[in-house]
Amino acid sequence: MIALIDDHREAHGVEPICKVLPIAPSTYHAHAAKRTDPARLSERAKRDAALKPEIARVFAENFAVYGVRKVWQQLQRESVDVARCTVARLMQSMGLQGVIRGKPRPRSATRPRHARWITSIASSRRQGRMRCGCLTSPMSRPGLASSHVAFVIDAYARRIVGWRVSRTAHAGFVLDALEQALHERRPAHRAGLVHHSDRGSQGGLKWWSQHSEEGGCDEDPKTAFGSGWSGTIAVTRSTLGGRTR
Repeated sequence: MIALIDDHREAHGVEPICKVLPIAPSTYHAHAAKRTDPARLSERAKRDAALKPEIARVFAENFAVYGVRKVWQQLQRESVDVARCTVARLMQSMGLQGVIRGKPRPRSATRPRHARWITSIASSRRQGRMRCGCLTSPMSRPGLASSHVAFVIDAYARRIVGWRVSRTAHAGFVLDALEQALHERRPAHRAGLVHHSDRGSQGGLKWWSQHSEEGGCDEDPKTAFGSGWSGTIAVTRSTLGGRTR
């Protein structure tokens, strides 16, 4: 915003531009004064200006592979008194990042058209229009066996219409949750029901899609597994005490 005012102040003036932008003229003049006179800077800004060259030097001398921890440790060896959080903040502002050990975790790409389409369906005032299925593994206490939970949520009614719990992630208990959802609220044929699922382990279950089609779910190319939106609505339901938003 300051740079924008600098570029157009000769043509329009500072005050007229500040009337349009959410910034006071005094704020702009204060920033301009600090740029011309570094003595007006705050103590933190002065400290950051002195630390940035040191951080850049340590990062370059170590072949640009050091992360926050090693850069901070090297500065400590050189008797530079600085906090680790300060090093992390300045490295982020300077765009410096060390090499991460191991392979980066792949992230599933979300198709924007799926997100817009799902949002339009969820906002419609029609009960039973869309159901979201999710398979998750909740945290358990140390020493207890892990469990897996599969459930189906009616996006409009904000209600879990089918669920099952199992110690192992197999297709049987996932299909049981889907069968319960189909018997709880059996959709009418060609009524526009869409079943959406995230890209979890249930995304590869062919039986899941077959049961959905047999239970009255529309065969539409837009119903492909795809955006992680069902996982989001499931997490929101659990964190808000059983109510989705």
